[in-house]
Amino acid sequence: MSAWLLRLDPAQIELRAALANDEVMGTEVVSSIAERHRALAAINAGFFLANGDPAGVFTMNRQLISDTRRPRGAVGVWRDSSGVKLAFARLRATATLVIGQGKKQDRIPIEGVDTTRIRGQLMLFTPAYHTDTDAAAGGLEWVIDRRKGQPTGPLRVVSGPHNDGRTKIPATGFVLSFGGTTPPPGLARLKKGAVASIQVSYDPLEGEPQTWSFAQDIVGGAGLLIRDGRDVEDWTVEAFNKGFAEGRHPRTMIGTAQDGTIWLVTVDGRQPQLSVGMTLLELRALAHRLGLVNALNLDGGGSTTMWVQGQVVNNPSDATGPRKVSDALLVRSASTVQ
Repeated sequence: MSAWLLRLDPAQIELRAALANDEVMGTEVVSSIAERHRALAAINAGFFLANGDPAGVFTMNRQLISDTRRPRGAVGVWRDSSGVKLAFARLRATATLVIGQGKKQDRIPIEGVDTTRIRGQLMLFTPAYHTDTDAAAGGLEWVIDRRKGQPTGPLRVVSGPHNDGRTKIPATGFVLSFGGTTPPPGLARLKKGAVASIQVSYDPLEGEPQTWSFAQDIVGGAGLLIRDGRDVEDWTVEAFNKGFAEGRHPRTMIGTAQDGTIWLVTVDGRQPQLSVGMTLLELRALAHRLGLVNALNLDGGGSTTMWVQGQVVNNPSDATGPRKVSDALLVRSASTVQ
């Protein structure tokens, strides 16, 4: 068994999430993401689809980039005067469009954030997605932004509905995109000048929702192992298959000890001559050996990568080398970002 352990002093570091190529769609190796952001160390982070779209919850710079209605293990990251803080829970994250102000509001659920548009559904595209929505013609799209000269004013409908696709996303606003030509009645209020905003809701199965409002970045995993010193025994709610939990695979884990020390862990696997990998129960046993009171399984398999000071230190399982991933967790010195 080959495991690589990185112990971090929360008072001395900054821990941040970063996207491949600095936008949602696409993939990039961890080393390239880390070098571009001048990190000291990095690991792969959340699960993702083949096109690079995060598969679970993902928040960066307090902006929801990927929503999820399935509660799965997640870690929230923020920094206060004493250092980096982490929160762990099985988490849902959803977004709602709010049209109007005060008592005259319409609220319409957002069915997807920064992902491929689905016919008959309302989607949200943020500046993190791409320069435009990359959507085909035939739908309806509205541009929401602040008025020129009013950087702190309310967000309003700037233009729309557009039906030619690929609408440019404003840097300080967002685009709403409906898959079809007959939108729900509530969207009729999206006329030029109308006030419109997005309300994000975090719904953890453990702990208080308010905790997640502190998080600057949130990364989703699958398999919350330990929370507040207690083993998570039942993973049914996270809805992953038996082979994922009970098979030995390369693993990536993040956790905290009782004193707040942060641990990043990669376990090599699928290489019998070196390391066969771990089941989730074996990974939790490792977490206990390290004295962790919180631990979360992140994306693994061929994605498992630990990069430290200019080199990949573990042994990724793909024959072609480190796999391209959608996002990473980066470690930087606190002194360089204050």
